Amino acid sequence: MMGREHMANLALIDGADLVAIADPDAGSRGAAQALAEKLGQHVSLFESSEELLSKDRPDAVIIASPNHTHSDVVKPVMETGAAILLEKPMCTDVEDAKSLAKAARHYANTFWVGLEYRYMPPVTRFIERVHAGEAGDIKMLAIREHRFPFLEKVGDWNRFNRNTGGTLVEKCCHFFDLMRHILRDEPVRVFASGAQDVNHLDEQYDGETPDIIDNAFVTIDFERGARAMLDLCMFAEGSEQQEEISAVGPMGKLEVKLPQGGIIWAPRAGQVDDAGQRIDGRPGSEIETVDTPADALAAGSHHGATYFQQRDFHDCLVNGKPPLITDQDGYRSVLMGAAAQQSIAIGQPVDIIFDDHFEGED
Repeated sequence: MMGREHMANLALIDGADLVAIADPDAGSRGAAQALAEKLGQHVSLFESSEELLSKDRPDAVIIASPNHTHSDVVKPVMETGAAILLEKPMCTDVEDAKSLAKAARHYANTFWVGLEYRYMPPVTRFIERVHAGEAGDIKMLAIREHRFPFLEKVGDWNRFNRNTGGTLVEKCCHFFDLMRHILRDEPVRVFASGAQDVNHLDEQYDGETPDIIDNAFVTIDFERGARAMLDLCMFAEGSEQQEEISAVGPMGKLEVKLPQGGIIWAPRAGQVDDAGQRIDGRPGSEIETVDTPADALAAGSHHGATYFQQRDFHDCLVNGKPPLITDQDGYRSVLMGAAAQQSIAIGQPVDIIFDDHFEGED
């Protein structure tokens, strides 16, 4: 599914040509072939990435395979020296993510991790306004996602923690990356509460019931004193807004809602006279609506983020720029999700110490 979203968005990038697809699943290859014909892409299809790499030498490779395969799939691609866009999560295991980050640190070509939620146009604009200091030094950051359950995937691989790293790694690495990016700070402590209360409990796979959680609250303390919270519910598909992000500082509150695309600014209230009027003349809440181009919206289910990420990825390749979402971003988002999963398991806060400074190591 995500591979086909990348295909549709590549068709919108001037100068980018899709040349080959590798997938071991015949159904997925057939669906990819049908989409390629619809998009006017002329591709070769292979049953394995090894076969693709032995017969084609692409300039860049997008890896959108199941989470638990990332670590193995990316290694032979790195041996070719091709530029890489590796879908999130970077890996499902913290040690694998650390090892890959270490290898990517010295990679001669672009290594980009697909944490694309930064690229939803309303979120991008929201972050610009936060970083411009409109609300002041942010003290509280809250992200709410109330959405539908996990979708069906090939072989139902996403029903088990061993394949996904757990819901807070698989799904929520995006949000932990957003927290770091918005606050421009690093987490030091995670406390989470969550469970599998509704979804997939009536499913069986070889006699085994899925074990992925479907709701959680996660609170994270950051180095400079800010706090962030994730509110996740995956049995709330009737929600009007799927994602809401708010940032609050001493000057006021900024929030963004998706799919609405509105950014709401609410400055702190001043004094009010007897008539109920603000005596300091400050405005009330204001809404800025950020539109996403229709073709980018139509090319995927991530509010245009895939297109804008691919645009910048392509720009890096063509103009020799450094990646904007790095191996360090990928590693840290996995570690934060794993710490949240551990906190739920033990019922205690978990301290975070990033061991990702590899200078001087072999």
